Amino acid sequence: MALNPTDLFDVRSLLTDEERMIQDSVARFTDERVIPIIGDCFDQARFPAELVPEIAALGLFGSSLPEKYGCAGLNSVSYGLICQELERGDSGIRSFVSVQSSLCMYPIYAYGSEEQRERYLPRMARGEVIGCFGLTEPQGGSDPANMKTNARRDGDDWVINGAKMWITNGNLADVAIVWAQTDEGIQGFLIDKGTPGFAAQEVHKKMSLRASVTSALFFDNVRVPDSQRLPNVKGLKGPLGCLTQARYGITWGPIGAAISSYQCALEYSKSRILFNRPIAATQAVQLKLADMARRITLAQLLSLQLGRLKDAGAMQPAQVSLAKWNNVRMALDISREARDILGGAGITTEYPPIRHALNLESVITYEGTETVHQLVIGREVTGINAF
Repeated sequence: MALNPTDLFDVRSLLTDEERMIQDSVARFTDERVIPIIGDCFDQARFPAELVPEIAALGLFGSSLPEKYGCAGLNSVSYGLICQELERGDSGIRSFVSVQSSLCMYPIYAYGSEEQRERYLPRMARGEVIGCFGLTEPQGGSDPANMKTNARRDGDDWVINGAKMWITNGNLADVAIVWAQTDEGIQGFLIDKGTPGFAAQEVHKKMSLRASVTSALFFDNVRVPDSQRLPNVKGLKGPLGCLTQARYGITWGPIGAAISSYQCALEYSKSRILFNRPIAATQAVQLKLADMARRITLAQLLSLQLGRLKDAGAMQPAQVSLAKWNNVRMALDISREARDILGGAGITTEYPPIRHALNLESVITYEGTETVHQLVIGREVTGINAF
């Protein structure tokens, strides 16, 4: 029996029936609703907001959170598969869901009060409230402890000043999870859209994640009551805990982008005739396709084991760093190589590799640059901090 070119080790057989059902459901959504429009959305720098109600109806927002809050209560592997299938469509769609789920709903659930959970989570699960995550600042990203945004107490309120940069969903968001320096350490605040002094400005002229909304956030004496502060965490462990959740999903997402690019190159190579034979018959192209299949297989096994560790409560942040580093680099290299196999046709968004390659330039940077994750592993294996 011939092997599946995109699943040479039959990783799918290691999934539960529920996990396969969830993957198939999101795959159909991606095939039927995302792929037909996403090339044009990328060209037009337009986020397909019309898909939000459908994403919510599939239960993809906060999918790993408890059903008590209107969420699906799925396991971590299922969430990973959701990310993989969404990013097979486009990194921007997966980023939108990742931010809503891992960077906004998760901190409200993990660090928020019960009143905050009940107020926000059910509406966010239904897609009625969209969130964004304000951590990165204009003067630096890899050193969040150096943030300049600050919050000071004023009676029963907090007054927040500062700015955040490169914020996915910023201009779409109804609520921003904003991290700020306080006299008691870094703390998180829920800032609703329309709060006086709070403004979002969309970033334009992007060559990456063009089907995604990226913004700068500004806070000019923004006043919020203490009830809008996340009460159950202080210090960097708060935002870093959120980033670990998001990075986990990112280890899966680029596998989808890689599969999309690889499948496109494979099909094209069989139909493109040069010197009286398909280019798939040449050793040069077969070597490239074989290497793509090898690297995708390794990434699939890496993320699956990571998901099983996460579901067992045994996942360590350094393991997430290793998988994020490996899998995003894998996907970026494959999308570039696939673009090369397509020749001149590969520079247009009629085919997905160039779009995935451009998107992955952002994915390899956000949620920790490749270099940061390499240094995390270096510290882990040597015991010496080189930051």
